Amino acid sequence: MNQVFLDATPLTPSKIVCVGRNYVEHVQELDNAMPASPVIFLKPNSAISDTLRPAPDGDLHYESEICFMIRNGQICGVGFGLDLTRRNLQSELKRQGLPWERAKAFDGSAVFSRFTGFEGDLSGLSVELLINGSRVQYGSYAQMIYKPERLLEEIRTFLTLEDGDIIMTGTPAGVGPFASGDEFNGYIRSGERVLVEGHWRAG
Repeated sequence: MNQVFLDATPLTPSKIVCVGRNYVEHVQELDNAMPASPVIFLKPNSAISDTLRPAPDGDLHYESEICFMIRNGQICGVGFGLDLTRRNLQSELKRQGLPWERAKAFDGSAVFSRFTGFEGDLSGLSVELLINGSRVQYGSYAQMIYKPERLLEEIRTFLTLEDGDIIMTGTPAGVGPFASGDEFNGYIRSGERVLVEGHWRAG
């Protein structure tokens, strides 16, 4: 089973709970309908990776996200995550009204920084992604359609969250493809303070 780190402690998530369509501008850039309730899907433990690999056919998009670690049913840590998506395949599955797993839950589709303990005010959190030194994505708590507290409440209505499980809260606008050799630098901030960061070179 794949592991992630909460500070120096290794943890084994049983699952990753992902949220789609949670930033207005991202919904618009993909020409999706605005959600009437949170859009939730799952990735398995086998999706977790610490390496970033582009698809040979180019059909792989990055999506940077504020991610939360769960303990005792509550948020206990925060990290940076990349929800990798086979975009053309996802579009075809959506067109047919089929589930997204082939486009979203494949091996290596969830890349995480380490997580750091965080149990304070979530309202100052933001996510930023730079590729090759240029900012491509930025999003904040204030811009989320459904805030983390609401997402946690919604998830609990149908799913048990085990210690070490991860919630990915959705991506802001600016998603796109990437190539071998691209340098990724991701940051989670509380106000102006960097809480955690992740750095990858696409291989």
